[in-house]
Amino acid sequence: MIRAVVAAALCAPLLSGCVIYANEGGERDVVVNWADGAKPALEAVRSARIADGRLIVRVDSNGCTDASHFMVDLTPVDDGVTNVALRRNAEDLCKALVPDGVEVSWSLDELGVEPGTPTRLLNPTKL
Repeated sequence: MIRAVVAAALCAPLLSGCVIYANEGGERDVVVNWADGAKPALEAVRSARIADGRLIVRVDSNGCTDASHFMVDLTPVDDGVTNVALRRNAEDLCKALVPDGVEVSWSLDELGVEPGTPTRLLNPTKL
């Protein structure tokens, strides 16, 4: 796992600058170009899984975090795997105590990922 994360970090500058941003309402935009170097850091996630045709991740929250707070960066790689990276695009400025964070999710269809496609989450994990 650590090797995959290190390899992904080293290859990141070579990867595409196209981002698919999707929200829970099913709207998709494929418009972000990271050529200016302003790409946000990867969000630390507490857990991640694919279930019932959805990518579900648990992230830190101050009470207002939802799927619209994230950009989902998808990059197909040569071995048939699709790399997935989550980047927070909006701060959660609420003041609630949410010690376990919240789950946010996207359907695989929203993301443009065929069910059964091997995927690799590049985000660091946090306990």
